[in-house]
Amino acid sequence: MPNLGGAPTRLPIEDSYLELLAETLDGLDTVARGQFLQRYIRAITHLDLRESQCVQLWDETMTRRRELTDHLGRQVALKTALMDVLTSAGLFRVPIVLEYDELKILQVNAVTDPLTGLYNRRLFGEGFEKELNRARRYGLPLGLVMLDLHRFKEVNDKHGHPAGDEVLRAAATTLKKALRTSDSAFRIGGDEFAVLLPQTDADQALALSRRIETVFTETLRELPLSVTVSMDHGVATFPLDGEQADELIRVADERLYRLKHANHRKLGNGESKAVSTPPALGPSVPSVSSATAPTVTPPTLPRPAVSTPPATTESTPRPPSPISIEFHRPVEKPEATLAASASASSAEIAPAAPKSVAPESGSQPLYTAQRKAERVSMTGTNAYAMLGEQNTRRARVVDLGFGGVAIELDKQESLPTSILAVLHVPILPPVRVSLKPIWSQLTKHGGYRIGCAFIS
Repeated sequence: MPNLGGAPTRLPIEDSYLELLAETLDGLDTVARGQFLQRYIRAITHLDLRESQCVQLWDETMTRRRELTDHLGRQVALKTALMDVLTSAGLFRVPIVLEYDELKILQVNAVTDPLTGLYNRRLFGEGFEKELNRARRYGLPLGLVMLDLHRFKEVNDKHGHPAGDEVLRAAATTLKKALRTSDSAFRIGGDEFAVLLPQTDADQALALSRRIETVFTETLRELPLSVTVSMDHGVATFPLDGEQADELIRVADERLYRLKHANHRKLGNGESKAVSTPPALGPSVPSVSSATAPTVTPPTLPRPAVSTPPATTESTPRPPSPISIEFHRPVEKPEATLAASASASSAEIAPAAPKSVAPESGSQPLYTAQRKAERVSMTGTNAYAMLGEQNTRRARVVDLGFGGVAIELDKQESLPTSILAVLHVPILPPVRVSLKPIWSQLTKHGGYRIGCAFIS
């Protein structure tokens, strides 16, 4: 382009783009020019104008540019003339010119929470409707999890608001760690969070919620707090619990607070936290609970007692309390058995007496190590485990819990006392674990089922 000053000047990229745009529009007919300019002006002003108005504004811009060039004696940029015309027409009430990078930062800040970096409540509403429309169109499930922090106010009261901010950031870190790339997490209130789980049914949503609780507990251990903060959840799924966003939010909120009150009322009476799902409010949700966090490797399971110990008297020393395989704490119910819970369905087990990996005895062995949570059935999924150092044997994963896993082989095999395995289950990434066989049984279908505990 000629320069009135006599020396060629290299135009900025945006000016070069507008010059090319002007030359291109000169070669188009009126209809095509109107259609293009309508979209272009909408993009830069966010105003919906008629095509004829847009053509008129562009013609005025070209005329104004010639006038300013003649008046100033130098070439005037096309964007300067365009800004002048739009402002004079009242389309820019308070004209502000921003760099593109600054505009993108403003757009991100408008939809994110500045403290946690999660999406905010505004984007939650927009994203929820978008995911619901997609789920309806393709007939897919959609999970919604509502979460809040128990005893968060006490942290602010005892340690101050900076400590409370650290807890909120820990909650955000937990959600970012626990979720899949297709999931979205939002901070929708002070200590309230929401999670959208596309293509996730009720069982998977509950399993992920338990995992979030477990990861949050581990994350908080790094903070010097005298208050035990926990994360409670309520789950609703589309279309099982409703088809509209407000219905699903209401169901998830009610389940959150019913479970919260039930759990912490028991904790106040000195009992352990309940892990069962609250009663369904509307269409029933399968009652499945778990804290699927096999990456936390518990200590080796204590040796099982194969016979009932004699009654304790004053002259007989009291045996030590059994230790939980999760946290080295005494358990409340030493009579709980691993054998009664390590399978997904007792109906699938043959009525014959089980063959235990432990030494044979005349009675069903009782194990004094109690699980932290019930197991999640993997029946109907493609969950599997690759066994051995070379991952040469494949086994089906029957169910999975915080302390162990049940696997099934096609036929009976002799197993070592420690098995290296890579677990492939829904929601979780592949994880390498060490397993200790605790019991084994032949199923009525001819398979060989083994209950294993995670060991370090």
